[in-house]
Amino acid sequence: MTLTRSFKATVIARVERDTEFRDALLREGVECLLSGDVDTGKAVLRDYINATIGFENLSEATNTPPKSLMRMFSQRGNPQAKNLFAVISHLQTQSGIHLEVRAVK
Repeated sequence: MTLTRSFKATVIARVERDTEFRDALLREGVECLLSGDVDTGKAVLRDYINATIGFENLSEATNTPPKSLMRMFSQRGNPQAKNLFAVISHLQTQSGIHLEVRAVK
């Protein structure tokens, strides 16, 4: 059987070389949260954080312990809106993109 790279390593490699993919990953995570698919949104944002800033750096930026952040984005995590929006705000600043919410019919 052939060995393959882990999903996490594949995402990290793609984020490092493809800025459009990196931006789309952040956008997709936030869109999932806003559409009510919280579990998928947290999973996508967890992958994004691991592939970009990392939980240690995010911890320093948001004044939230890294273990709390990891728990917040875990499958069983239940982040408070205040903490979640602080993280999203910092990720936007760090990435240099600004996400907007628009009403669409």
